Amino acid sequence: MDTSIPTPTTSVRNPATVGDAPVIELKKIHKKFPGVHALKGVDFDLRRGEVHALMGENGAGKSTLIKVMAGVYDFDGEYLINGETARINKPLDAIQHGISVIYQELNLVQDLSIAENIFFGRLLTTKTGRVLWSTIYEKTAEYLADVGLKVDPREKVRRLSVSSRQLVEIAKSLSLNAQVIIMDEPTSALCPQEIENLFRLIERLKARGVGIVYVSHKLDEVFAVADRVTVFRDGELVGTKPTKALTTESLISMMVGRELSALLPKTAPVLGENVLDVKGLTTEKVTRISFQVRKGEIVGFAGLMGAGRTELTRALMGLDRRTAGSIMLDGTELPPNDPVKARDLGMGLVPEDRKLDGIFPDLSVKHNISLISLRELRKRFGISKTLENEAVDDMIKRLSIRTPSSKQLIAKLSGGNQQKVILARWLIKKGMKLLIIDEPTRGIDVGAKAEIYKIMDKLAHEGMAIVMMSSEMPELLGMCDRIYVMAGGGITNEFKASEATQETILSSCID
Repeated sequence: MDTSIPTPTTSVRNPATVGDAPVIELKKIHKKFPGVHALKGVDFDLRRGEVHALMGENGAGKSTLIKVMAGVYDFDGEYLINGETARINKPLDAIQHGISVIYQELNLVQDLSIAENIFFGRLLTTKTGRVLWSTIYEKTAEYLADVGLKVDPREKVRRLSVSSRQLVEIAKSLSLNAQVIIMDEPTSALCPQEIENLFRLIERLKARGVGIVYVSHKLDEVFAVADRVTVFRDGELVGTKPTKALTTESLISMMVGRELSALLPKTAPVLGENVLDVKGLTTEKVTRISFQVRKGEIVGFAGLMGAGRTELTRALMGLDRRTAGSIMLDGTELPPNDPVKARDLGMGLVPEDRKLDGIFPDLSVKHNISLISLRELRKRFGISKTLENEAVDDMIKRLSIRTPSSKQLIAKLSGGNQQKVILARWLIKKGMKLLIIDEPTRGIDVGAKAEIYKIMDKLAHEGMAIVMMSSEMPELLGMCDRIYVMAGGGITNEFKASEATQETILSSCID
């Protein structure tokens, strides 16, 4: 079970409220791009008062179908709303038919107020054009109360947390009298309590007859919130089933065409001497951290939101100021607060937020991979393009990075391939001894997760020491040789792989 996903105190599923007649029906939908047949005659329908999960690996066709429903893409096929043929040729057509989309990348104007965002482009005015601000603020307050957000409608969106911004997007959908709300990865930036609140809101929306299309990579969420699940693979419909008729194993098999056991390829480790020895490490965010990692070992860190896992990665790398303690890397003591020296001595970090801290979106795949190894790719008169191209192409092949070429902008790759590029950035560097990976599979699909796990296992067998922070219990239990548990910025427990269970780890998380 993913520790970042709470079990709802009240089940969101309530089949008695689900209407039999579809509010949306898509029949034999085709969508082609140059060289790509993105949707191949797929069917999809959504009933009133239902949560219908849409699942599949990256590139399966989920985003394309969402944009068809939202009027962003034209298509071949039939689009019915309430049983009648609808002309949805642009986003405004979808909005006018009560269809609203909350994208993963929120579509709010940061420097406008909540009220201005909710009524953007449709401010209430008198016949003379005077804006009825008092009415707008009053109505906005009603919509915010509806979604459980207690905040002044005049507050600038910029000052809100990500979770509050998502609630503003939902409030905006309600203001549009949406009968269908499409939620694309709605919990990607939410803590457990915020996810619980979202689930309660979904329950209230269902009770009103609102149909919800729910897109998520988190399987536990789907089983907690969805009435039915539709799976796409390679642009084709694999099948639609009631959630209660599925298991985790059968759902994964539908998505990737192989069984759950194939996704966690961890093999028996061959351990060597200590590569990392941390004693009493203390910063403003973590306290008296001590642990060791051996050559060929994968050591995991578990903990709830705010436990200090990400802060520990920053402390290890020297990004946060060390106030006490020591870090020994392969027998050499790392100087405090010096990430460049840590890198040069063989320590690498794959950050939690790859978009913010990992990738350089305006650079190519090649330059994202080679940028920290340019000194090693030099010849007498500068960077050797031949050496750089050979090294990068070797990494692309070794990690099976799916890209048209090394010149492709990294921003155009899927999340899983972006993650592999960041891994390649460190693996291309000579003398790497320790790799710290924070949330190795966040926001990537099941198939890409399996590929990341396979890479990690292979690296460990080649002698790399790996420190892995994760909020996903299955990958901690399935990939780690030992697991440390954190709470309140410190380590509360340590488990060998043979001893660790979901229950013992969660118990230590809340101590």
